[in-house]
Amino acid sequence: MAVIVLALGLVLCVEGLVFALAPSRLEDLLRTLAEMPSETRRMVGLGALAAGVLLVWLAKVLGA
Repeated sequence: MAVIVLALGLVLCVEGLVFALAPSRLEDLLRTLAEMPSETRRMVGLGALAAGVLLVWLAKVLGA
């Protein structure tokens, strides 16, 4: 349970940094995402999911 809370805290830190340091770039990113076909957004999401699973697996292997 503590690992889940830690992971959520880290996600919120990264998300907060994006909003705090580059809000205009975030607006540009949202516009770009809105213009992408849904299939492309789906593939980007699956790629991010795969990268996340890989990072979690790597953290577990390294003993986190």
